[in-house]
Amino acid sequence: MAIIRVDCTSETCPVPLIETRKAIRRAQQGDIVEVTGTHPASKKEIPMAAKALGLEVLSIEEQDGVWRIRIRK
Repeated sequence: MAIIRVDCTSETCPVPLIETRKAIRRAQQGDIVEVTGTHPASKKEIPMAAKALGLEVLSIEEQDGVWRIRIRK
């Protein structure tokens, strides 16, 4: 199992979602994609997209305006 980190800090839609999808395509089954960002809309869109793809959203955390979403493929 690998952890694939995607840093989208200071990026706005649709960049975080696009970068997350690229990372999910690269990931092997069981890998974790960890996305970090600051754009509020992406914090909602990324988990919805992951669930639509049948992936498991492990956690959504936010601290000081920076969120981190962990998704298992």
